[in-house]
Amino acid sequence: MKKTFCLFNPGRLSRQDNTLKYTAYDEAGAEGQTRFLPIEDVADLYVFGSLDANSALYNFLGKHGVSVHFFDYYEHYTGSFMAKEYLLAGRLQVAQTGHYTGLNKRLVLARKLVEGAAFNLLKNLRYYQSRGRVVGEEIVQMELYVSALPHATSVAEIMGYEGNIRQTYYRCFEQLVSAPGFAFGTRSTQPPQNELNALISFGNMLCYAACLSQIYHTQLNPTISFLHEPGTRRFSLALDMAEIFKPLLVDRTIFRLVNKKEIQPRDFVRELDGCLLKESGRKTFVRVFEERMKETIQHRRLNRAVSYQHLIKLECYKLTKHLLNMEEYQPFKAWW
Repeated sequence: MKKTFCLFNPGRLSRQDNTLKYTAYDEAGAEGQTRFLPIEDVADLYVFGSLDANSALYNFLGKHGVSVHFFDYYEHYTGSFMAKEYLLAGRLQVAQTGHYTGLNKRLVLARKLVEGAAFNLLKNLRYYQSRGRVVGEEIVQMELYVSALPHATSVAEIMGYEGNIRQTYYRCFEQLVSAPGFAFGTRSTQPPQNELNALISFGNMLCYAACLSQIYHTQLNPTISFLHEPGTRRFSLALDMAEIFKPLLVDRTIFRLVNKKEIQPRDFVRELDGCLLKESGRKTFVRVFEERMKETIQHRRLNRAVSYQHLIKLECYKLTKHLLNMEEYQPFKAWW
């Protein structure tokens, strides 16, 4: 099974026969450890440090369908090298565009996406409520926002409800972690102002990249979205998909890492303008995130074990069926 590989250190990536050769650089710029990655084992690459590579290398990656996702020093997602879309279909692209340009059709999908995301957020809160956390008031408030979604008449209004749902959810975050040294305050980004915000931002970027990789292996166009507004040079459909899976893939990973003390305050560095994960923290987060992506659940409809990674692709297939008027889209809602 192909895997995701993360390159944390600055280095050089090159081709050696049918193998990727990665040579890391130390702080002085001298060559350090070399790793060899058979191309048939590589699904995609996440690059967190500067990377030296040439066009021949990217041609090689493109021919083998390997995507490369880049993150800057502040752990922000900055872009991707995506292999040529080998599955795009004209009929689906026309239908996808029609569901974006047709307001009523777009509103249906935007509501569904927020409903799915809100359900999974509430699932997290109810889990901890059953274990003594006092989050009842926030649950009621979020349910009120969800109940207002059917009456929204614009995508901007739906996005407003989505923002209110998230803001209410994040008010509970400090209650959901039991380790000292992890204050939350309010949601802050670019850069995050404390440890929990740093974890959320880093995890959200991983989830976005994971969704983009799965969309690439379907006939969907990743630049045409329904909840988030399509923009220049961004794959906004991945943002739509990520809304549904962030509560399950990112937030639950954070709760495990902090509550089990797998990540501690010493894994962060505070700078004048924010708080960032150190390399040790990033490696731990990526390892646990990848473990979660490979976890399986017994799918109710398929009646077989399905990984979280495959659940994202199944969500893309469900959206495809909706766009082609084959089956109404119902967002993924966790039942466990």
